[in-house]
Amino acid sequence: MKLPKVTDYEITPDMKVSELLEQMMNIGFQATEIGRAVEIIESMKREGATIFLSFTANMVASGLRSIFTLLVKRKFVDVIVTTGGAIDHDVIKAVSDYLIGRFDMDDVDLHKRGVNRLGNILIPNDRYVKFESIVQKMLSEIYEEKRVITPSELIREIGKRMKDEKSFIYWAYVNKIPIFCPGITDSALGLQIFFFKQTHKDFVIDVTGDMQELADIVFDSKKTGGIILGGGIAKHYTIGVNLLRGGLDYAVYITTAQPWDGSLSGARTNEAVSWGKIQEKANHVTVYGEASVIFPLIIIKVFDDLKLW
Repeated sequence: MKLPKVTDYEITPDMKVSELLEQMMNIGFQATEIGRAVEIIESMKREGATIFLSFTANMVASGLRSIFTLLVKRKFVDVIVTTGGAIDHDVIKAVSDYLIGRFDMDDVDLHKRGVNRLGNILIPNDRYVKFESIVQKMLSEIYEEKRVITPSELIREIGKRMKDEKSFIYWAYVNKIPIFCPGITDSALGLQIFFFKQTHKDFVIDVTGDMQELADIVFDSKKTGGIILGGGIAKHYTIGVNLLRGGLDYAVYITTAQPWDGSLSGARTNEAVSWGKIQEKANHVTVYGEASVIFPLIIIKVFDDLKLW
């Protein structure tokens, strides 16, 4: 069996990011897996696969929000699956900034000062006060039009009312890209819905109502691909629904979680093959690393190669 040789990086002063990524395939370790991820994502797009983008809320709190917005604005992805907090952060960042702190800050002091720490990102309590005001107004408007609503419909209505072109839910509304959020109640948005229901008892979030739309997307797709950042419910909802068609044809995981505890978050792509959530002949890779570093590099390379800029 003839295998490619390991090559050394050749770094130059005027090197572009995409030129660096071009070398990664034969560097070894996670660099090679990043190179494979680029190839698989490009194959998804070239083959006309329905592309599912899955990510967790913490990533929207970071600067990755603009990458998600780019992918939705340019219609690179067809479906988003995320967690409730992603909507929180997108709405809040439309009106307020988040701050950079450190991982080793005094959390007792932060709590006394009314500052919440998400890794090394700081979110003062007043951001959530603004969020409450915005969302309660939106919920009142939505209630006048519809009393029973699915999570994807609710997010679409919120996106419709967003005035920020940096918002990924705004562009999802504009481009009719559905955002599915099976765990919507586990968020500040979910808390606000709970508060709203105290005086609007007939307002219902029909979580199971989204299953038909999602299933239709899967059944109508000739091929499907998953770009899955992180784990949890968003990851499983993405791969789980693709079980209906015999699994994803393409899959890229980017994760820091390990598989040794049997958790879904740590499960590699090959484990999903055993469940039929990724096809036996699928093209797939698990990249170990933190998405705020790795994912922008991959997208730059993909957009360069496919001439999408």
